[in-house]
Amino acid sequence: MKIGILSRNANLYSTRRLVEAIEAKGHEAQVIDHLKCDIVIEQDKPTIFYKGENLSGLDAVIPRIGASVTFYGTAVVRQFEMMNIFSAVESQALVRSRDKLRSLQILAKAGVGLPKTVFTNYSKEVDKLIDSVGGAPLIVKLLEGTQGYGVVLAPTKKAAQSIIEAFHSMKARVIVQEFIKESKGADIRAFIVNGTVAGAMKRQGKEGEFRSNLHQGGTGSLIKLSKKEREAALTAAQAMGLPIAGVDMLQSERGPLILEVNSSPGLEGIEKATGKDIAANIIKYVTSSVETQKSKPSKRRKIKSNA
Repeated sequence: MKIGILSRNANLYSTRRLVEAIEAKGHEAQVIDHLKCDIVIEQDKPTIFYKGENLSGLDAVIPRIGASVTFYGTAVVRQFEMMNIFSAVESQALVRSRDKLRSLQILAKAGVGLPKTVFTNYSKEVDKLIDSVGGAPLIVKLLEGTQGYGVVLAPTKKAAQSIIEAFHSMKARVIVQEFIKESKGADIRAFIVNGTVAGAMKRQGKEGEFRSNLHQGGTGSLIKLSKKEREAALTAAQAMGLPIAGVDMLQSERGPLILEVNSSPGLEGIEKATGKDIAANIIKYVTSSVETQKSKPSKRRKIKSNA
């Protein structure tokens, strides 16, 4: 089986681990920079050219699409889907996951716990925004922020007013979210693979830092999820349509609160914290899915004639 990894950097930990896991199972791996793919749209003959050559022979792809190139990356994934090549993460699910506001609306509908969140279209009623999430301290997040960037803690009401007004003056879209003080700068990352929790870690922010992201200097350690935390993580991933996902949540007095569902979660932190071979779990899911897909009779869309 030949499996492509859509990644812009073959040296990244996650990319290397996926290649190792693919080859360990006796399959062939190919790292593909999705930004160097040319999409050829033609009736009944969708094609992708990579570095000038027809990209063929793939059985599956594993998208590792960065947030900054979501538009083109998902277009490439969508083209692979049109070519009947299995994708570990569907293009539409990837798009949904990158829209923070839409994600929160989907998760709320699914019934999982969430921090109280407010979104506005540059409202002048800043005081009402602040009061709606329980006052200061509170969190202000850029809708386009990733890995903890674009996330600001406003410790006082005055600071919150200044931050929100500053973002609005730059026409930056933000959400305002309640601050869960009992989480104490820590959150949980549950790594989901095919409807099961493949591993979970607790991420603790460095001293004086409310963000627990490993990219911001946080540390990860093994944690055993409670029944409610496990159910919340699985429900969130399912609601987002993501068979592979990193579900981030806070521990609060009212139970687990989902922060985000990541469609391209990194492997380094979770594998080192848990000691588990998460990459192997992903490849097992991909190969079994391809085998299932191949065993089904192909279905071609029939066009009815009015003649």
